[in-house]
Amino acid sequence: MRKRNHTVTIRMNKEEYDLFQSKVKESGRTQQEVVIKAIADLKIATAEEIEELKRLNQMFADILCQLRGATTNINQIARKLHTDGEIPNDSMLYFLNKNILKYRKESERIWQLIRRLISGQIHMEQ
Repeated sequence: MRKRNHTVTIRMNKEEYDLFQSKVKESGRTQQEVVIKAIADLKIATAEEIEELKRLNQMFADILCQLRGATTNINQIARKLHTDGEIPNDSMLYFLNKNILKYRKESERIWQLIRRLISGQIHMEQ
């Protein structure tokens, strides 16, 4: 086993300490082993990655805002069609189709971001 000549002291509040102790207990390892294992498996984001995450987070928020607007528009259109009982004409169907395709593209962008988050390609924690 290698020699460990360096000492690190950290401070924790009660909740952090209790969580740490529960992790130590459930792992069956020593406190030192738990900390070293956690650090070894930890990926620290670079400043560039954090900026990219901020940019993606803003883009994600913008897309969600657009999607909310799109769903509101679709609900309003559906309510109007239901209330009036009219069959939409060709221009109305063209307009609806065009907007639905636009919203579909935006939804696909959202799903791509979500897939990247789930696969670990990007991380939202900063």
